[in-house]
Amino acid sequence: MTVNEPEEPIVQEVEQARKRIRPLQRMLLLDVFRDKESRPVFYWVGGMLLGGVLVYHWLEGWSYLDALYFCVVSLATVGYGDLTPTTPLAKLFTIVYLINGIGILLALFDRLRVVRSRAIENPAPGKRKR
Repeated sequence: MTVNEPEEPIVQEVEQARKRIRPLQRMLLLDVFRDKESRPVFYWVGGMLLGGVLVYHWLEGWSYLDALYFCVVSLATVGYGDLTPTTPLAKLFTIVYLINGIGILLALFDRLRVVRSRAIENPAPGKRKR
């Protein structure tokens, strides 16, 4: 194929589909973060992580990195068990923290559903519905 020859229609269609889907942006939730109504959920996540890091650093004496690691693993509901709260106050805080973490996950999943449903129902100009 020379430089001036047009590409085959199937190649053009695949390229257009790839641009429309943007898998890396979807995986990183950039489409959700760009939605202004979804940003409070991300601020809630950031605030919870920052608050958790400070509280665990203060109550357990963990380094900031260990506290952040524990917060992320706990909020993601993974819970490896390599770090555990030892003081009664830290255990009580963890109970409240994890219940709030479940709310964060539910809110994030809901915003993901809303943003992506809206994108399917109202595609941008020049894009067709699937």
